[in-house]
Amino acid sequence: MRGRQADRVTMVTVGDRRLRAAIRPGTGGGPPLLMCNGIGTPLEALAPFTSVLDPAIEVVRFDVPGVGGSPVPRRPYTIQCLARLAAQMLGELGYDRFDAFGISWGGGLAQQLALQYPRRCRRLVLAATSTGSLMIPASPRVLRHLSSPRRHRDPAHAARIAGTIYGGALRDHPELAEPITLAAPRPVSRRGYLYQLTASAGWTSLPVLRLIRQPALILAGDDDPIIPLANARLMAALLPDAWLYVYPDGHLGLLTRAAELAPVVSDFLLSVEPGARRAVQ
Repeated sequence: MRGRQADRVTMVTVGDRRLRAAIRPGTGGGPPLLMCNGIGTPLEALAPFTSVLDPAIEVVRFDVPGVGGSPVPRRPYTIQCLARLAAQMLGELGYDRFDAFGISWGGGLAQQLALQYPRRCRRLVLAATSTGSLMIPASPRVLRHLSSPRRHRDPAHAARIAGTIYGGALRDHPELAEPITLAAPRPVSRRGYLYQLTASAGWTSLPVLRLIRQPALILAGDDDPIIPLANARLMAALLPDAWLYVYPDGHLGLLTRAAELAPVVSDFLLSVEPGARRAVQ
């Protein structure tokens, strides 16, 4: 895409933590878009999506502690602590304001950033995500697969279960999950994965969604076994300024439908006035 510059990968020191981050410079001069990934997922996984966002948008991707190139922390952490760590990382990189994008597990982190930093977080994009522990859950079969990092460590296993857990286009084409299953620069740490699970176990945004005043774009697939569509509809109803965009696919729609969804996200982030209470059913 014309105007696109190469990503810069760096290690950012925040207190006693080191976080691996990738920065794609933007040409528009606006706040950067901070990408918050799903559980066990390194920053490389969403490159196929972020690479087709409008080049005006600066993009920051990072590995949470214990994932990808970020060292495993000595102790577990909470979503609130991780939000503070991410905000401090952005400060170290020279960013005051930012937009937050969260997919799946990372949607909880993005919502927490919007709650903790209302003056710094300008807009919110939530993809294939929910309100956390208080949500309409996946089936027990899907939850059993999600409780283990095996799909991030064993490509053959990931291919076998891709259709079951991700739905949509992956039911017939499990190879489309390869950007997730093969992206990691090293095998996912079992302890890092466990820390992510425990961080989200007691977290929910449900009682405080109405306190998130930022304009929010919600992206949801109509065949998502991990996050049933009803969760997105609930969030759109409770967030004060939300736009729901439903696409005909599954949990990994950002990868399988990047050509459709990247312009939707770009338009939302670059518009002068994103609008209120809009919905696409």
